[in-house]
Amino acid sequence: MGKYDYRWGSVDVARAAVEIAISPNRGMEEQIILDLEQKGIKGAAVDIGGNLIDSIPKIIERALVASKRTGIISESHVYDGAVAGAAREAIMQVAMKANGLNIGGKIGIARYKEHLSVSIFLSIGLLHLNEVVIGLAHRS
Repeated sequence: MGKYDYRWGSVDVARAAVEIAISPNRGMEEQIILDLEQKGIKGAAVDIGGNLIDSIPKIIERALVASKRTGIISESHVYDGAVAGAAREAIMQVAMKANGLNIGGKIGIARYKEHLSVSIFLSIGLLHLNEVVIGLAHRS
Protein backbone atom coordinates (compact mmCIF):
# COMPACT_ATOMS: atom_id res chain seq x y z
CA MET A 1 0.00 0.00 0.00
CA GLY A 2 1.49 3.33 -1.09
CA LYS A 3 1.74 6.59 0.78
CA TYR A 4 -1.55 7.95 -0.64
CA ASP A 5 -3.55 4.72 -0.88
CA TYR A 6 -5.35 5.18 2.43
CA ARG A 7 -8.83 3.68 2.56
CA TRP A 8 -11.18 6.05 4.40
CA GLY A 9 -13.62 4.43 6.83
CA SER A 10 -16.95 5.35 8.35
CA VAL A 11 -15.36 7.41 11.15
CA ASP A 12 -13.34 9.46 8.63
CA VAL A 13 -16.42 10.15 6.51
CA ALA A 14 -18.46 11.09 9.59
CA ARG A 15 -15.67 13.45 10.65
CA ALA A 16 -15.74 15.02 7.17
CA ALA A 17 -19.52 15.59 7.34
CA VAL A 18 -19.19 17.25 10.75
CA GLU A 19 -16.30 19.41 9.53
CA ILE A 20 -18.43 20.64 6.62
CA ALA A 21 -21.46 21.27 8.86
CA ILE A 22 -19.53 23.34 11.41
CA SER A 23 -17.67 25.45 8.85
CA PRO A 24 -18.18 29.10 9.86
CA ASN A 25 -18.66 30.62 6.40
CA ARG A 26 -19.06 29.77 2.72
CA GLY A 27 -15.37 30.32 1.95
CA MET A 28 -14.19 27.88 4.61
CA GLU A 29 -16.89 25.43 3.57
CA GLU A 30 -15.67 25.47 -0.03
CA GLN A 31 -12.05 25.04 1.09
CA ILE A 32 -12.94 22.07 3.29
CA ILE A 33 -14.84 20.45 0.42
CA LEU A 34 -11.87 20.98 -1.93
CA ASP A 35 -9.47 19.50 0.65
CA LEU A 36 -11.74 16.48 1.04
CA GLU A 37 -11.89 16.01 -2.74
CA GLN A 38 -8.08 15.70 -2.73
CA LYS A 39 -8.55 12.73 -0.38
CA GLY A 40 -11.26 11.18 -2.56
CA ILE A 41 -14.12 12.18 -0.24
CA LYS A 42 -17.06 13.98 -1.85
CA GLY A 43 -18.80 16.66 0.18
CA ALA A 44 -21.66 19.15 0.10
CA ALA A 45 -23.31 21.64 2.44
CA VAL A 46 -26.83 22.99 2.78
CA ASP A 47 -27.82 26.08 4.79
CA ILE A 48 -31.09 25.66 6.68
CA GLY A 49 -33.31 27.78 8.89
CA GLY A 50 -36.81 28.31 10.22
CA ASN A 51 -39.05 26.23 12.44
CA LEU A 52 -37.41 22.80 12.54
CA ILE A 53 -40.54 20.64 12.70
CA ASP A 54 -42.26 22.52 9.85
CA SER A 55 -39.04 22.42 7.79
CA ILE A 56 -38.20 18.68 7.99
CA PRO A 57 -39.47 17.78 4.48
CA LYS A 58 -37.70 20.81 2.98
CA ILE A 59 -34.43 20.00 4.80
CA ILE A 60 -34.45 16.40 3.53
CA GLU A 61 -35.27 17.62 0.01
CA ARG A 62 -32.39 20.12 0.11
CA ALA A 63 -29.99 17.41 1.27
CA LEU A 64 -31.07 15.21 -1.66
CA VAL A 65 -30.77 18.01 -4.21
CA ALA A 66 -27.31 19.04 -2.95
CA SER A 67 -26.12 15.41 -2.98
CA LYS A 68 -27.20 14.94 -6.59
CA ARG A 69 -25.99 18.37 -7.77
CA THR A 70 -22.49 17.82 -6.37
CA GLY A 71 -22.18 14.21 -7.55
CA ILE A 72 -22.19 12.64 -4.10
CA ILE A 73 -24.95 10.33 -5.28
CA SER A 74 -26.29 9.36 -8.68
CA GLU A 75 -29.93 9.15 -9.73
CA SER A 76 -31.07 6.03 -7.87
CA HIS A 77 -33.77 5.19 -5.33
CA VAL A 78 -31.18 3.37 -3.24
CA TYR A 79 -28.96 6.46 -2.94
CA ASP A 80 -31.97 8.74 -2.46
CA GLY A 81 -33.09 6.54 0.42
CA ALA A 82 -29.64 6.54 2.01
CA VAL A 83 -29.40 10.35 1.99
CA ALA A 84 -33.02 10.89 3.05
CA GLY A 85 -32.75 8.30 5.83
CA ALA A 86 -29.48 9.65 7.19
CA ALA A 87 -30.75 13.25 7.00
CA ARG A 88 -33.95 12.31 8.83
CA GLU A 89 -32.02 10.42 11.51
CA ALA A 90 -29.67 13.38 12.09
CA ILE A 91 -32.67 15.72 12.33
CA MET A 92 -34.40 13.46 14.86
CA GLN A 93 -31.27 13.53 17.05
CA VAL A 94 -31.63 17.31 17.46
CA ALA A 95 -35.43 17.58 17.25
CA MET A 96 -36.11 17.24 21.00
CA LYS A 97 -34.18 20.42 21.79
CA ALA A 98 -35.51 22.33 18.78
CA ASN A 99 -39.18 21.34 18.92
CA GLY A 100 -41.28 24.40 18.12
CA LEU A 101 -38.32 26.79 18.02
CA ASN A 102 -36.52 28.57 15.22
CA ILE A 103 -33.22 27.16 14.06
CA GLY A 104 -30.38 28.24 11.83
CA GLY A 105 -27.47 26.15 10.70
CA LYS A 106 -26.04 23.81 8.16
CA ILE A 107 -26.13 20.24 6.96
CA GLY A 108 -22.84 18.62 5.95
CA ILE A 109 -22.90 15.59 3.65
CA ALA A 110 -19.85 13.43 2.91
CA ARG A 111 -19.31 10.21 0.98
CA TYR A 112 -16.41 7.89 0.27
CA LYS A 113 -17.27 4.74 -1.67
CA GLU A 114 -19.94 2.92 0.36
CA HIS A 115 -19.78 5.28 3.37
CA LEU A 116 -22.25 8.17 3.53
CA SER A 117 -22.63 10.53 6.51
CA VAL A 118 -24.98 13.42 7.14
CA SER A 119 -24.35 15.90 9.95
CA ILE A 120 -26.62 18.71 11.08
CA PHE A 121 -25.26 21.61 13.14
CA LEU A 122 -27.79 24.10 14.50
CA SER A 123 -28.21 27.15 16.62
CA ILE A 124 -31.62 27.13 18.29
CA GLY A 125 -32.95 30.58 19.05
CA LEU A 126 -35.08 31.51 22.02
CA LEU A 127 -35.12 35.28 22.47
CA HIS A 128 -31.46 36.16 23.19
CA LEU A 129 -30.62 32.67 24.50
CA ASN A 130 -29.15 30.28 21.95
CA GLU A 131 -28.62 26.55 22.25
CA VAL A 132 -26.23 24.68 19.95
CA VAL A 133 -26.85 21.08 18.86
CA ILE A 134 -25.34 18.59 16.46
CA GLY A 135 -26.69 15.37 14.96
CA LEU A 136 -24.89 12.73 12.90
CA ALA A 137 -26.05 9.72 10.92
CA HIS A 138 -24.24 7.18 8.74
CA ARG A 139 -25.30 4.81 5.99
CA SER A 140 -23.24 2.26 4.11
